[in-house]
Amino acid sequence: MLNPSLSAGARQEQARWNERYQQSTSAPQPCRVLQENRHLLPRTGTALDLACGLGGNAYFLAAQGLETWAWDISDVAIDRVRQTAQQRGLLIHADIRDVAANPPAPVSFDVIVVSRFLDRGLTSALIEALKPNGRLYYQTFIKQAPEDVGPKEDQFRLDAQELLNMFRPLRILVYREEAQVGDLTSGWRNEALLVGQKEP
Repeated sequence: MLNPSLSAGARQEQARWNERYQQSTSAPQPCRVLQENRHLLPRTGTALDLACGLGGNAYFLAAQGLETWAWDISDVAIDRVRQTAQQRGLLIHADIRDVAANPPAPVSFDVIVVSRFLDRGLTSALIEALKPNGRLYYQTFIKQAPEDVGPKEDQFRLDAQELLNMFRPLRILVYREEAQVGDLTSGWRNEALLVGQKEP
């Protein structure tokens, strides 16, 4: 069901993503930057899976003992996140939300995860939303990818080193962007990833 509180443009986006998630049969998984850097998560605190899709990151965060929120514009996705969380015995606050129009409030989360979603206008809001010592996990597609995966439009892909530059105000704990350097049959190729920490 389309949310009447959304703008006309947001309702179009919601309908597009609803169709995609209705057709999806794959089990959601946490993104690689989160899986490979789970040791950098705090032991307690609040976490947000922003533009969560079917909730792979949210389930992972909640299973680590973090109080977890999951936001997405798709009501189909959010309904599925709620059902799956209940089946797994996980407490997740899953809400339909246009994150571009309603970003997280300042100093509200210890962890924010963004996976395969890019809205450059949210950069400052994401940094501000972190609590002192809060961590941002970010992973999305790059323009210089050797394989034809991800969004077709360049506006939804990162320029070289762009993710690193977007979040320079944070202390960068992890950054990886290999693009088309070296042996293209191995390594981390089609996306950039970052883990950054807000200074206290």
